[in-house]
Amino acid sequence: MPRLVDHEVRRRQVTDAVRRVICAGGLESVTFQTVAAEAGFSVRLVQYYFGTKKEFLLATHRSVMDDAGARFMKRWSELGTDPTPREALRAVLTELLPLDEPRREEVLILGAFGWAAITGQGITAEETFAAPRALATLVADQLIRARRDAESRSVAVELDADLVLMAVGGLAQGMLQGYSTRHSAEQLIEHLLDRVLQ
Repeated sequence: MPRLVDHEVRRRQVTDAVRRVICAGGLESVTFQTVAAEAGFSVRLVQYYFGTKKEFLLATHRSVMDDAGARFMKRWSELGTDPTPREALRAVLTELLPLDEPRREEVLILGAFGWAAITGQGITAEETFAAPRALATLVADQLIRARRDAESRSVAVELDADLVLMAVGGLAQGMLQGYSTRHSAEQLIEHLLDRVLQ
């Protein structure tokens, strides 16, 4: 009797291989051949699941976002029913830092996608903006909760949310380069929260 193939499992095996190739050599090292070799599949099988390189790159980006989203939801549920804005923001922002191997890989991969968008390597920034926009909305919602009077709620809350995320993105990249340690990164997040939650 022929063995049934779980196509979603196969697709995930391909995107996991893409992730490993990116972490080892950057986005420019990703080809059908390198991904097939990493996954232990034939090039033809990879092409069966993903007709173009762009398809498997975007599927890989989605898989990173899905994994991060699942981790965020788990962390969020651990906060209980009514976390303070500071507790909520601390939880969200520290999840963006490369504090363990899975998060380190995510930062590397997302950085590679960002660089690809800048240098025109077939991925546009617009194709990868859904998750950052959702995070900016979440941060803005917590800033609104923290700001007591109506005037401070409306003044620049979206700008502050974007600024917070840009700062933490830079902090995450700095950690990869050894500029910041876990301890100094956590201190900087506390300092950032002091500034935006006034």
